[in-house]
Amino acid sequence: MDPKIQKRLIKVQRTELTEHLIYTRLAASCKDKNNADVLHKIGLEEKVHARFWEKRSGVTAKPDMWRVFRTVWLARLLGLTFVLKLMEKREGTGSKTYDHLAQYFPEAKQFAKEETVHEQKLLGLLDEEGLQYVGSVVLGLNDALVELTGALAGFTLALSDTKVISLVGLVTGISAALSMAASDYLSSKAEGDDKAKKSAVYTGVAYIITVIILILPYMLLTNQFIALAITLVAAVLIIFGFNFYIATAKDLNFKARFWEMTIISLGVAALSFFVGYALKAILGVDM
Repeated sequence: MDPKIQKRLIKVQRTELTEHLIYTRLAASCKDKNNADVLHKIGLEEKVHARFWEKRSGVTAKPDMWRVFRTVWLARLLGLTFVLKLMEKREGTGSKTYDHLAQYFPEAKQFAKEETVHEQKLLGLLDEEGLQYVGSVVLGLNDALVELTGALAGFTLALSDTKVISLVGLVTGISAALSMAASDYLSSKAEGDDKAKKSAVYTGVAYIITVIILILPYMLLTNQFIALAITLVAAVLIIFGFNFYIATAKDLNFKARFWEMTIISLGVAALSFFVGYALKAILGVDM
């Protein structure tokens, strides 16, 4: 056998074994019986594929246990939907790989069809509670990023003491979070949504977590300008991480959402920074 072909077969075999373990362990931790059954069945098919390639390569490959551990824990932290979508997009033993191997092994065509069926089955699985409240999380996150980055930028010039800025920022942020959660609850309830309470909780929690992250630099540092710079970087990282998660889980346009949210948040912060400077000069306040 051509060494290059054998090397490819070993790589495919290792990936199949790895994904067999991933699907099996995800199935074991899945609370939904139907979802667990589908994941378990896919895992068994991956094992059959691996055994087939082992016979053809003549080499016994070992699974990538680090990838198994990483993926299973990622599913626990970020949800099954996000992880399955990442696996779906991952290059490896997908239909393209099998189409290439079909030149040498006709059985690969059947494997390619099975991989396509896997994707369809996985798409049918994706119905996690967290993703049902994406709108509420977006509401809390967007408001916190836009309002608090703007407020902190204004406070940075209007006030010099980072402790004072932290105090004012926390009062502003927590009050806004409670107000936003209450508004979301009343709005959802008025529309007859029986999940109004959960929606409000998601909104409020997303807001408060964002508030804490953005204000933390002011609580730890004494130079307000360095604190502001770190806060703005943190805001961009939050926007990046959140939009990557949502774009992956719900098949949305990541770049468009990321740049829109970033430009709005930093634009408001820049405007508020100059407003704070102007008000400080006009009112003659020096703190």
